[in-house]
Amino acid sequence: MAFLDHVLESPSYGWKDASGALITPTNKQLLSEFFSRLNIFKNKKNWLSFFSWMKVAALLPFFVLFICYHFSWPFFIAGFLYSMVLMGTHGTIWHHRYCTHQAYTFRNNFWRFITRNLSLKIIPEEIYVISHHVHHAKSDQPGDPYNATGGFLYCFLADVNHQPISRALDETDYDRVVRLMEHTGVKSNSYKRYVKWGSIACPLQSIMHWLLNWGFWYTTFYFIGGHGLACALFGGAFFWAVGVRTFNYEGHAKGDKEKQKDGTDFNREDNSINQLWPGYVAGEWHNNHHLFPSSARSGFLPYQLDLAWCYIRTLKSIGAVTSYKDSKKQFLERHHEPFMAQKNKIDENSLV
Repeated sequence: MAFLDHVLESPSYGWKDASGALITPTNKQLLSEFFSRLNIFKNKKNWLSFFSWMKVAALLPFFVLFICYHFSWPFFIAGFLYSMVLMGTHGTIWHHRYCTHQAYTFRNNFWRFITRNLSLKIIPEEIYVISHHVHHAKSDQPGDPYNATGGFLYCFLADVNHQPISRALDETDYDRVVRLMEHTGVKSNSYKRYVKWGSIACPLQSIMHWLLNWGFWYTTFYFIGGHGLACALFGGAFFWAVGVRTFNYEGHAKGDKEKQKDGTDFNREDNSINQLWPGYVAGEWHNNHHLFPSSARSGFLPYQLDLAWCYIRTLKSIGAVTSYKDSKKQFLERHHEPFMAQKNKIDENSLV
């Protein structure tokens, strides 16, 4: 069995049926799987999924405090921009282009540390990175951990139901998983501790990183704008942490390939689409990304603003990033220019 076929923990309802077709679970099955895998009293190996959603829940009180005691429109706008733009762009910069695809390299660990902690720490790298490799290998096929054809809830609950690594890896496969993560700065468990905890990440180190990250940012926001600003930004982060879980359903056209547009979505191997909102606020031109996954830039056309690429280029200009991969030239030569030439030819013929 290929490594990517078994690196993720299979859900109780399975990935595919005997004929190879996607098993589409009911909402009841999805919710049952979700709460079962959050239950740390049932199995301590559920700790990472529980920890991930615990951080989401821990952000909600900040939003309540903001609304009840510190509300102002300037702070509300600040919270909106922080969550949608800064956190969205950071997710693309860190989890997507660096941790998963290694689209660029840092000069040293200092700049990696700065980039890793550029915003509030919420999503564990382990849950994102390994499953995203599987996503690209099996995009919109059975085994894709957030297969949009499985429905909204299939994608929304994927970080718990489908994305955690398998708890039954042998030592050789576990070492392969560790190698996929070693550049991220996440300190990996030994195989013995993996068997105990079911994860690459160590619980104590993960908790300490979270506390220090949130403590630093709350203190920083407090000195800039008091508890009002801090609660607004932390509260805004709650909505990002929930909303980001909807992206792969939307970004893969809700499973409907007919939503792809000629001249915009050139990759037709899966259901991915380019969308203006995630493109502008997070640099996530998703169809472009599926064409060239390892590119540090995915905004290839003039109107496709890519803030993540702007950050990477800025770090390159000051020497913090030593190299990056940029597939704009290949995109234009292989896809956009032939399309435009064909379009112009058709337009000319229509005038004759």
